[in-house]
Amino acid sequence: MTVEEFEEFYARTVTRLTGQLYVMLGDLHEAQDVVQEAFVRGWSRRRQLDREGRPEAWIRTVAWRLAVSRWRFGRRSADAWRRRGEPPHVEGPGPEQVALVAALRGIAPQQRRTLALHYLCDLTVEQIAQETALTTSTVKTHLSRGRTALAHRLQDPHMEEAHGA
Repeated sequence: MTVEEFEEFYARTVTRLTGQLYVMLGDLHEAQDVVQEAFVRGWSRRRQLDREGRPEAWIRTVAWRLAVSRWRFGRRSADAWRRRGEPPHVEGPGPEQVALVAALRGIAPQQRRTLALHYLCDLTVEQIAQETALTTSTVKTHLSRGRTALAHRLQDPHMEEAHGA
């Protein structure tokens, strides 16, 4: 099956196959996911699908098996959680964490990434440079500018009043 033939096959059958899996599974989003995944797997086997002469049946079978596999995984996970007991209660983020996340969202993405790699992942400037394909001086610049921008965004006007008065 050529690329063009596969694309034509996809366009001709995706809606029908999704409808069939939807009826089988009772969940439209799951049907869409497994049919798409089956087509992705079929893409690399398109010559084999052509020789077998039943590409639609192959896609439908693979989609069904993917759905069953997901269902089994979900069931095993749920069983494991039940055996373990209730998950421990985890407190939500406090006001400081919410403020920090909001401040981080307000700075440049590269500065945010660099700060996260340095302070959360505990990477050195050299390691960050290697991971991001930046020079060490660029990493240092991002760290410096990121810290300045973050400090500016995190300034508490009440703190200034207490220190300035």
